[in-house]
Amino acid sequence: MGRFNIVERRVARFLREPPSVRGAAGVIVTATFLVVVASGLLMTIIDNAEFPTLGLGLWWALQTVTTVGYGDVAPSHPAGRVVAAVVMLEGIAFIAIITALITSTFVARAAREHEQALAEDELSDRQLIEKRFDELERKLDALAAARARGRVSRVSDRAPDAGPAGREED
Repeated sequence: MGRFNIVERRVARFLREPPSVRGAAGVIVTATFLVVVASGLLMTIIDNAEFPTLGLGLWWALQTVTTVGYGDVAPSHPAGRVVAAVVMLEGIAFIAIITALITSTFVARAAREHEQALAEDELSDRQLIEKRFDELERKLDALAAARARGRVSRVSDRAPDAGPAGREED
């Protein structure tokens, strides 16, 4: 019962948190290794005429799972062919998953770099806006100081044809 709880906890954690790239690669490599060893052993037991030694069975399993298939040995017993089909499908899945894993790593890296570039652009836009606000604030302070000294009159105090009188040059 205690062992079942460990499995439940791991499955629950897996469903809550997606596996890391390293963790997923570890699972894939471990599963493929187990398939190679199990199928090499099975082929030695099931098809002993073609695979008289464990070494030959492992050699066949390794070349089959990697989709190389030299053809130097092949199962002749129907049960051996079923094992071969499973190993071939595992090999194809292994290559597809490894390719997807590498591709997802590249995509995730590109997405991080893109987000970082956007953040930098946003920061530079913010800095530009802050610079313009500082410049406007400085001009407003200068106008307020000039008005306090009486150099700038209000627009309503000027005559309609007085023009830009009282305006201070920057």
